[in-house]
Amino acid sequence: MKDVLINKTFDILMNHSSDGIQVLDQDGKIVLCNQKVANLDGIDIADVVGKHLLDIYPSLNPETSTILKVLENGELIIDAQQTFTTYMGKSITTVNTTIPIMDGTIVIGAVEISKNITEVKKLSEKLVDLRSRSMSKKENLMDHGAIYRYEDIITEDDKMKNLLEISKKASLSDIPIMIYGETGTGKELLAQSIHNDSRRKDQAFVAQNCAALPNTLLEGILFGTVKGGFTGAIDRPGLLEMADGGTMFLDEINSMPMELQSKLLRVLQDKHIRRIGDTKLRKVDIRIITAINTDPIKAVEQGSLRKDLYYRLNTVMLRLPDLKERKGDIPLLTKYFMKKHSSNRKTCFKDVSTEVMEIFMKYPWPGNIRELEHVIEAGVSICDGEIFTKDYLPYNLVESIKYEDYKEDEMTLGQKIDKYERDIIQMSFITNDKNVTRTAESLGIPRQTLQYKIKKYRIL
Repeated sequence: MKDVLINKTFDILMNHSSDGIQVLDQDGKIVLCNQKVANLDGIDIADVVGKHLLDIYPSLNPETSTILKVLENGELIIDAQQTFTTYMGKSITTVNTTIPIMDGTIVIGAVEISKNITEVKKLSEKLVDLRSRSMSKKENLMDHGAIYRYEDIITEDDKMKNLLEISKKASLSDIPIMIYGETGTGKELLAQSIHNDSRRKDQAFVAQNCAALPNTLLEGILFGTVKGGFTGAIDRPGLLEMADGGTMFLDEINSMPMELQSKLLRVLQDKHIRRIGDTKLRKVDIRIITAINTDPIKAVEQGSLRKDLYYRLNTVMLRLPDLKERKGDIPLLTKYFMKKHSSNRKTCFKDVSTEVMEIFMKYPWPGNIRELEHVIEAGVSICDGEIFTKDYLPYNLVESIKYEDYKEDEMTLGQKIDKYERDIIQMSFITNDKNVTRTAESLGIPRQTLQYKIKKYRIL
């Protein structure tokens, strides 16, 4: 019975894994592979088992194949990028983790787990090429990548006014600036404003979210590549090179791999970059602005941000307050977003009801200014009157205020649990840009379960 359970479990893991799995023996022959590999490479499992890897993948060789390297030296490889051409002529890029199978000190095989990043790689390179072409034009501000200025920041809050005064002074020099703020507080808006108030305002503003790309792609995107640097590499400048003379904005800096953080530190110190696979150093003159949505001290303590890089980047630290800390700005922002999203409509809201404003002032706004804008935009899209009433608000927002009206000790256990679960899901949903798959992964629950709870709580 135990053997049956193990075999069934193995079959499920092999056939339902979202990653490709391949096993080779010590001679480099394919012992098994799952359907994900077969679909990716356009092969039939029955036709390849027992054949040497290079007979199936002739574009690879012992130097470029991650699994053959592991068979040769017995050393574990984690998250290595590999590009190859299938026998159908299709170029594929994967990120591989390859593990040697040992019998004592002897390598008797290797298992490789591969994640297909072909389309992500194509898209990221296409975006880099588009940025490169747009930055070659110097006709208007949009070509430089920064469209926002300080006057676009709507506030009457004393904390915000003080922060803006400090940032304006800091913008006049080239010192690194770190912006700390929760998701939706306007970190890139502030970074663009700093750039447009600096001596570099007529040069490029290049922004990259460090969490938006797989680690193996991020290095090439930032530092560039040279032909022959790795399989499939071409001569392409990186974003740091494109930002020469201007400003590089790196969001979620704590998501950058440690080895890349080390390379970035050298760029700050030496003012040079080296493309992947190149021996040539290229001088760059860039101003670095970074952003982080968690406490940077905790990020250093938890090992996601290098201490030496942190002290180099936070010459000036600007902490953007949450919207709940500057509630006096909510009426201002509400009017601004209503006007912004009503500009293309002949008839729409002229004001909000007293009840709606009371709800806005009570609500904790876990998604901050971005969430407020989304709520206003959604209401405007279905507008059929002059007053923004409660009927135009998302159900979950109104329901959460109902719970706010209870004292904690007056709520039933079920109400407390529902409120807690709703708040967590809503915050994660907003943080992940309302992407169901990413939200489910961040919460550690199945996608179907999340979809049920979104429907249950009417989270929009």
